[in-house]
Amino acid sequence: MDRKEFRDLASPAAAREAIRSLALEGGIDRVSLENARGRVLVTRIDAEIDVPGFDRSSMDGYALRARDTFGADEADPARLELVGEVHAGAEPDVELEEGQAVEISTGAVMPSGADAMVPVERTDRASGEATSSDGDDVLVRTSVAPGDNVMFAGADVAAGERALGPGTQITPREIGLLSALGIDEVPVRSKPRVGIVSTGDELVRPGEELQSARGEIYDVNSYTIAAGVEDAGGEAVVYPHAGDDMDEMERLLRRAAEECDLVCSSGSTSASAVDVIYRVIDEQGELLLHGVSVKPGKPMLVGRLEGSAYVGLPGYPVSAMMVFRTFVAPAIREAAGLAEPETATVAGTMAIRERSEQGRLRLAPVGLVEDGDGGTLVYPVDKGSGATTSLAEADGVVEIHPDIDYLEEGEAVTVSLFSPDVRPPTLFGVGEDDPAFSRVLDSLSNPRYLSIGSRPALRRLREGVPDVAVVAGPLERAVDAEPLGTWSREWGLLVRPGNPDGIEGLADLVDRDLRFINRTTDSGLRASLGADVAALADRRGLERHDVVGSIDGFDLGLRAHESPARKVIAGEADAGLGLRSTAERLDLEFVRLGDQEVRLLATPDRLEKPGVRELEDALDRANL
Repeated sequence: MDRKEFRDLASPAAAREAIRSLALEGGIDRVSLENARGRVLVTRIDAEIDVPGFDRSSMDGYALRARDTFGADEADPARLELVGEVHAGAEPDVELEEGQAVEISTGAVMPSGADAMVPVERTDRASGEATSSDGDDVLVRTSVAPGDNVMFAGADVAAGERALGPGTQITPREIGLLSALGIDEVPVRSKPRVGIVSTGDELVRPGEELQSARGEIYDVNSYTIAAGVEDAGGEAVVYPHAGDDMDEMERLLRRAAEECDLVCSSGSTSASAVDVIYRVIDEQGELLLHGVSVKPGKPMLVGRLEGSAYVGLPGYPVSAMMVFRTFVAPAIREAAGLAEPETATVAGTMAIRERSEQGRLRLAPVGLVEDGDGGTLVYPVDKGSGATTSLAEADGVVEIHPDIDYLEEGEAVTVSLFSPDVRPPTLFGVGEDDPAFSRVLDSLSNPRYLSIGSRPALRRLREGVPDVAVVAGPLERAVDAEPLGTWSREWGLLVRPGNPDGIEGLADLVDRDLRFINRTTDSGLRASLGADVAALADRRGLERHDVVGSIDGFDLGLRAHESPARKVIAGEADAGLGLRSTAERLDLEFVRLGDQEVRLLATPDRLEKPGVRELEDALDRANL
């Protein structure tokens, strides 16, 4: 198959218009009240009955004729004869005459002859008895007018009245009204049925065995896109995984097109020799658009297949979800009759300067954090299109116009939230991947913590982005921050059970042919190790780089605190840099090199934030 270049990139506006032209609207469903919440009415519903269907008492008290109470007050109450009682759900069996009253419950039918009621707290029983009986009287200590404390038939909804109109989204309050009208089934817009097909020979479904040595990864897009479809008001149908075989891909796409209103695939949309979906659509359907001037998400497809609408999303999870929420989700909501949620955007200001690339609309994932004055700060969260955690660590998207080079610090921006349910974290922290601090975080209400290492954490703290930072090891320079707490951790070398190589310390890595796995230069453990290496070099009268060069693997750094340990377990290293707590958890031997102080630092103007105060309380309880 020949390699084929992208067609001319379409503008974002042209992409939206192409998707709008696909006409996703479905038919009409008749659903029961139990299944109606969130659906959208397609026709007007008129009341067929009065609600309530009778004159009823608004509270507990006595039904009476209003004119019998005229002039009554605390000093001179009206004395009325009790002639019976009426309870909710019972038909009255008495007709009131002049000077009479009936005890009545809330919601009960007003008896014939009564035109008002008086609440029980404005009355006294003449006999002092707790219950009524023939011959008892009631003293009414206030006057009432006709209609007082009575809800007349049809006062809520009258027969023939317009109850709900087409386009109404059904919420619990509408279900309450429909129930009151006796309606048990309603006509609603059909949910757009969206088929989801993920492609690529490297994909494996979660729950199945993963072979990383073959470059296999878990299928992220099928599940995130399906959740996005449901969130937008559609019905998601996840189809079996498709590889990169054109015939199999065509078969799955045709099946999905026959069964669904819209087909969304992910992957195989670019112009390389193995990305063939665009060829399937071009040859077997109608390709309306291939390539959009947007970042991330350039290799996007829009077309038709077997009479169904089709949108091809990029393969990288961040790119796929960005394109879906920006272009596809609005079309699904429109087809389902749902409006864009009012809470789907948040105004804020940029916490730091963010550079952009001219020429394409950029969809920048961002996080939200509240500053010391209660304002909303917006910070970029972008590990690249292939990093799935960018989705979990971000709250929404800022669209950066193609002509913009920079978003300046303090610049006002509008964030489109990933979901109306998104809420900024109560505490935003960055820093070391520390097991002890992770346990503290578990006790907080809604924290967000990014394990980025000590060096980047200090940089972000200087920029004033996070509430707190966890740093370890020697600090390169001072930082304006408030200390909240300190604790220590044992660090050293992680080796196989039984320590078969007899490793006793750092010198063994220098003098012997041993394979070592380090942490990244952002890690506090790497900084402490570097200090020990420099000290060893001084003792031996050597240059530091000579000692470093003698350690096989010193320059290979892994990000997380357990990663070197797992390389040791897998037999890919003889020793790894880590913590005693990691060795104990993973049943490895530990060669102690020292104690390391860990510091929790706070941005000065965030000390009064509820989330920071909650963290301080949790630290006291943890007694680190």
